[in-house]
Amino acid sequence: MSSSRTRTVHVAVYDHMADWEIGHVLAHLRSGEAQRRPGGVRVATVGMGDAPVTTMGGLTVLPDIALPQLKPSESSMLILPGADTWDCAPEAMSPFSSAAGIFLDTGVPVAAICGATAGLAREGLLDDRAHTSAAPEYLLATGYAGFRHYRDDLAVTDGDLITANPIAPVEFAREIFRLLDVYSPRVLDAWYRLFGRHDRDAYTVLAEASRP
Repeated sequence: MSSSRTRTVHVAVYDHMADWEIGHVLAHLRSGEAQRRPGGVRVATVGMGDAPVTTMGGLTVLPDIALPQLKPSESSMLILPGADTWDCAPEAMSPFSSAAGIFLDTGVPVAAICGATAGLAREGLLDDRAHTSAAPEYLLATGYAGFRHYRDDLAVTDGDLITANPIAPVEFAREIFRLLDVYSPRVLDAWYRLFGRHDRDAYTVLAEASRP
């Protein structure tokens, strides 16, 4: 997916979203080697509308665009973090699930973690794709038909779709970086060893990669 033009990754934002689930993703897409690779990466937030939202951690986020303005042709990926509203108000969140379906239909990647995977399940987007979530029982409660494709892994990539367990924000980030090709394989391996396995020796590789 390398390109000389700047790529835009869209991150959905909504009230009560689990901001820590995308912390690694946002911080590292906007810095380091990800920005020095051809074109770099721009991160844009997408709200249901243009009103500010408050995350579960209490941060106020003003969306860059509203969901009706989102076009797959102008995006490299749609990222959907978790939020309790995916479970307590699924109908209110369905526009984001529908958008994810449009993205996948047009070949643009989607990454979902935690409750967002339930939204995709309700939309039928996990019925024929390998995926993971918090637990198989969690997705079965949505009434979806994809149980045979469930994988008991921290993060799963199947084509243009990434899903992740809520306890795996680092693995979620790794799969996003891999699919977007924002790190060389050697640097991505070091990144995961440092943040996922706390291997201090991996820092040397990252430090060398960060030099101009």
